[in-house]
Amino acid sequence: MSSLDLPTPPAAPETAPASPAVPQTVPALPAVLRYDDADTPCDVVDALALADFITGHHPWSHTVRLPRARPDAELVPADGKLLRTAIESRQRSQLLGGDGWTARVVVWKGYGAEVTVTAVSGEVGQAALDRIVAGATDREDSGVGRIGFWHQNPRRGAQRDVRSVATPDWADIRANYTAAARDALERLMAVTADDVVGRLVLLHGAPGTGKTTALRALARAWRQWCQVDCVLDPDTLFADAGYLSEVAVGNEDEPDGGPRWRLLIVEDCDELIRGEARQASGQALSRLLNLTDGLLGQGRDVLVAITTNEDLSRLHPAVTRPGRCLARVEVGPLSYAEATGWLGHGTGVPSTGATLAELYALRSGAATEPVVRPEIGGYL
Repeated sequence: MSSLDLPTPPAAPETAPASPAVPQTVPALPAVLRYDDADTPCDVVDALALADFITGHHPWSHTVRLPRARPDAELVPADGKLLRTAIESRQRSQLLGGDGWTARVVVWKGYGAEVTVTAVSGEVGQAALDRIVAGATDREDSGVGRIGFWHQNPRRGAQRDVRSVATPDWADIRANYTAAARDALERLMAVTADDVVGRLVLLHGAPGTGKTTALRALARAWRQWCQVDCVLDPDTLFADAGYLSEVAVGNEDEPDGGPRWRLLIVEDCDELIRGEARQASGQALSRLLNLTDGLLGQGRDVLVAITTNEDLSRLHPAVTRPGRCLARVEVGPLSYAEATGWLGHGTGVPSTGATLAELYALRSGAATEPVVRPEIGGYL
């Protein structure tokens, strides 16, 4: 084990005003940093950031958490000097110094950031903190949200990458859905953390009807209380207990202050929830059900949103049983009246109606012939 004596600052002049946070009777503490091969460079940054606070040179400190910090946010003000940078697999730690202040900035991969400032006074420290975090978060009304994307890396295990995704306002897209789907989705958008009864959100219907768009709008509507993640490899997720535990329970490095609930989006997993799924998928269906209302789901406030092209009658009864679903919405093609009203004319619209994707093709001119919808015989 090695040790490093951190310098003790010079005593404050006798004429210096007393800080209300640290009475004059409190002596300065000598600081000694001890480290060995179990410590990481990030641990060293943590210790160095506290040195002036421990010795009393900086009697003021404040920590803020930024669960919505932009991935490209610098978090280094123009008057700050970058003293240390330590990068690990899931975080980046930086030590900053300025005139009368020191800051520790930690950015977690996929989980936002945390900033701790120590300073000679509250006025100096708060001003430095404000400069560090200025512009670090997206505007809530920007129409762009941050969604995590999980996948299993063969070498590094479960990984979550955060991307900025367009999240439309529900009011702007509600006309894209049938009257029945619109009413059901409107109720879902209005759900709050206190309203959650059932952990499964099931959207079923033909391809191209706007199921994914509805989920992006849901991410915007729930942004204050629910973190939204999308699983890119659901077959692997429900086949690997370790991967499922990591995704469902979360990472211990996630800072406090973020949304308490999590919504996991699993798209097009028809084979997993069909009536014959228990025989075909082994433990996968059981793990999904355990995540929605078993012990695994109770270990963390987790919701699961599933999209499927299957008819509801073909789904496994355990998936659709009463009490399991927070919402069960059929997202189907618009009727002829709804489709022609959306399009503004009836040219190319079949008498049976049209899906949202077909209407966009007709409006853009990509569809030069009347829409003919093929029979759906399975997964698309």
